[in-house]
Amino acid sequence: MDLQAFEPKEDITQQIATLVKEQLCILGEDPEREGLKKTPRRIGKSLQFLTKGYEEDPKAILSSALFEEDYRQMVIVKDIDFYSLCEHHMLPFFGKVHIAYIPNGRITGLSKIARVVDVFARRLQVQERLTTQIKECIQETLEPLGVMVVIEAEHLCMQMRGVQKQHAMTVTSDFTGAFNQAKTREEFMKLVIS
Repeated sequence: MDLQAFEPKEDITQQIATLVKEQLCILGEDPEREGLKKTPRRIGKSLQFLTKGYEEDPKAILSSALFEEDYRQMVIVKDIDFYSLCEHHMLPFFGKVHIAYIPNGRITGLSKIARVVDVFARRLQVQERLTTQIKECIQETLEPLGVMVVIEAEHLCMQMRGVQKQHAMTVTSDFTGAFNQAKTREEFMKLVIS
């Protein structure tokens, strides 16, 4: 599902809008004032877009561009931008994803890897699960010799509220197969950081 093809469902938009109006009233706002009149519907549409990953199949995306190729060196797609919503506060977290895999006779289109990131990011998430889901999807679909995923992210739930640490960065990683060897992980990190 590409950006232009996304259409929010009207019944869901209306249900969310009703709840948002109620929340605005609880907060002491007037949902009928000019600046807020259309906000409940905007939020209804926005939340559907921000969670559209539930309706997408990441394995089907990877499988749609599989190619037989006798290449057995590291393939890296780095600096993939992502945006997600923290499931604890429904505030954004965002950053970069770096992915490597070592093919075992099959490769996939590079854009498909970035799309897999988007599918899992467009769900209510925690960064740790996001890291593992991306790794598992690539491992199970491509069956490579190994996969490694590193995510660097800023969390607005830490910056806007709670501890309010503006420059805190969270880094997570997960890996399989050949990346269990420290030498292979080090090569990946050296290529990602360069």
